[in-house]
Amino acid sequence: MSFDWLMTIIQQNWPMFLRGAGMTLLISLIGTIIGSIIGLLIGVIRTIPVPESGAKKGLLKVVNAILSIYIEFFRGTPMIVQAMVIYYGSALAFGFDMDRVAAAIFIVSINTGAYMSEIVRGGILSIDKGQFEAAHAIGMNHFQTMINVVLPQAIRNILPATGNEFVINIKDTSVLNVISVSELFFQTKSIAGNNFRYFESFFVASILYLIMTFAVTRILRYIERKLDGPDNYDMIMMGNQMQVETPVIKEKNR
Repeated sequence: MSFDWLMTIIQQNWPMFLRGAGMTLLISLIGTIIGSIIGLLIGVIRTIPVPESGAKKGLLKVVNAILSIYIEFFRGTPMIVQAMVIYYGSALAFGFDMDRVAAAIFIVSINTGAYMSEIVRGGILSIDKGQFEAAHAIGMNHFQTMINVVLPQAIRNILPATGNEFVINIKDTSVLNVISVSELFFQTKSIAGNNFRYFESFFVASILYLIMTFAVTRILRYIERKLDGPDNYDMIMMGNQMQVETPVIKEKNR
């Protein structure tokens, strides 16, 4: 690797690198947020107790079957294939010309939603069943129980996995170059095609990917620590309980 060429590539093409990195962050961030919302809704729906009989049972089974097909399809196929099918396939089959950036966000969102739905379902099932029973005992329905009791705890439990999905999406947006989205990999490929210095160009791209994933990981860990509270929380609570004033019994004068 030539250090002079490396500096020359950075000096001449840094706006393209920054635009590509910005587009990568934009797509991965919006896709992760929308995908998390999709996963949250699906996770709640898939944990609805199935009644023993009635029309509601049949409807719930049909909905769960559709959601299972969606999850298995998008978890079982590569994102690069999904991008080709959704972007080019929709144009050929239905004549629907999608905006590339909108298509990229849509692809990342539905792909993330399939993974997040299972993560959310696991987070919900990790909550003690006694809390469900207690909520139902005071008259809460399934959705009230989820919103007020279960989800606040489940979201904290799945936060590390959600952050991991965000980091994965930052890296996986590179496959969207097949539909000509101008993210970091696409911009780097264009730069390398102009100067024929592929090693130096992609070395810069790898450093940018590393900076983005490292920064996101550190930010998410900071948020996790804030949600966990102080490290000595248990000791503080124990100390507060022990600082109870002992009542003084005064003897009556005889």
